[in-house]
Amino acid sequence: MKNKLKTHSGAKKRFRTTGSGKFLRMKGHSSHLRRNKRPSSKRMFDKTQVVHNRDVEKLGRLLPYA
Repeated sequence: MKNKLKTHSGAKKRFRTTGSGKFLRMKGHSSHLRRNKRPSSKRMFDKTQVVHNRDVEKLGRLLPYA
């Protein structure tokens, strides 16, 4: 009998998957000292980014059922 794998609770809050299986992430530095940042910088923080290819294998272990 095979044991179920546990999903990493920190990773499931920070990443989500697309329909094609890619992982999306938010950009960092978006909340701390926000009033000192330029409006254009704040708008850039709203967009999600695709996780780099080198990190996909690590995320696959942290999120086994994603």
